[in-house]
Amino acid sequence: MSQEIEKNSENKAVNAPPENFLERVFENFLWKSRFVVLLAVVFSLLGGVILFVVASVDIAVVFKDVLANYFGGNHPENFHAMIVGGLIGAIDLYLMAVVMFIFSFGLYELFISEIDVAKGSETSKILEIHSLDDLKDKLAKVIIMVLVVNFAQRVLNTNYGTALEMGYFAVSILALSLGLYFLHKGGKH
Repeated sequence: MSQEIEKNSENKAVNAPPENFLERVFENFLWKSRFVVLLAVVFSLLGGVILFVVASVDIAVVFKDVLANYFGGNHPENFHAMIVGGLIGAIDLYLMAVVMFIFSFGLYELFISEIDVAKGSETSKILEIHSLDDLKDKLAKVIIMVLVVNFAQRVLNTNYGTALEMGYFAVSILALSLGLYFLHKGGKH
């Protein structure tokens, strides 16, 4: 019986069409070209780190301004709005940094290799990406949060003169709230 299997495997090897050398070389080149993605991985990660640093410096500046104004006896006009605006701006940068990190980790896992160190970690579920759809979904959710924070920052700096403008403001908050509700409702939590 085992001799019969050996004969069949030899016949298959003999009957198989010879592999084209050029095709093999091209496929090998094509497969290895996926490492170009490392450029996007590294620079996205670097961009995320830069955004984290800039946001942290922005918060330190707000902290310094608060201390200087309270201990200096000053209380500028719109001081609270300036503080909240600065902090919301920093949150916006932190969220964009998270987008960069998710993008970087996702590209690496999709094109290069799974991150072995993260497999045993409980916190790795956030960065676990198995397909382009997973990456797109995670990025979309964080980008929507960036837009929400950006909207909140703009609301702080807007002056409302008429009742109609206040009505538009209320409708925009309602629309934003409904969008977040349906985004959360449709998610896998």
